[in-house]
Amino acid sequence: METYTYLRQFADSWGLLFMTLFFIGVVIFAFRPGSREQADEAARIPLKDD
Repeated sequence: METYTYLRQFADSWGLLFMTLFFIGVVIFAFRPGSREQADEAARIPLKDD
């Protein structure tokens, strides 16, 4: 089996599954309870005076 064919089949199956699980994890992390305060604080960092 050629390397390209093997990598293509891997990306089509397991790669897609990994990217889907990663996306779901990021969404859960972003919308978890208590993340709004941290996001608001991070958004104000550039506006803070030294």
